Amino acid sequence: MQRLTDQILEHSQRLPEGALLTAPRLHEFGERRAVNKALSRLAQRGELLRAWRGLYVRPIPTRFGPRSPTIESVVASLAELWGESIATHGAVSANRLGLTTQVPIRVVYLTSGPGRALRLGNLSLTLNHAPLWQFVQAGRLTGEIIRALAWLGPSESARVLPFLSAKLSPADREALVEATPLLPPWLAQLISGSLTIP
Repeated sequence: MQRLTDQILEHSQRLPEGALLTAPRLHEFGERRAVNKALSRLAQRGELLRAWRGLYVRPIPTRFGPRSPTIESVVASLAELWGESIATHGAVSANRLGLTTQVPIRVVYLTSGPGRALRLGNLSLTLNHAPLWQFVQAGRLTGEIIRALAWLGPSESARVLPFLSAKLSPADREALVEATPLLPPWLAQLISGSLTIP
């Protein structure tokens, strides 16, 4: 009979990049305590990476040796597992939008759940708790704009909004204005006053 560690390892190799392995999700392989021990052994051998208590991911083989799965793939899996909204930090959004040349040194995401610090091999991932309005229009350009402006603050946001407005489609402008009732007053007023819908 195949050993439990080998069964779990084979199973992990069939999963997409960034998929999370947890004892409850592997109940068909055996009793929870035995599965936990097998996961821990695989992590000690370097065949899995321990991301958080009871959470493991498979390293991705390459011709240069194994690498950690992409942060984006792990974050998507964490959001699904924990039932939380997780989005890029405002500093990352501002950089992507060309509003700052500052590149964040640490990998930080915002979460609607509690803050946590995770590790993926040599990579550290910090999840900072954020209010729900920071996840308005998540997954869209307009959501990135909201988080970038929140990070920049009132005076800097007032300076960059005309630059952003020139790049936005009428649909994006409308979506931003429609989001204003959910935003803090300073940000809602700034968006309403700066963006006009043709």
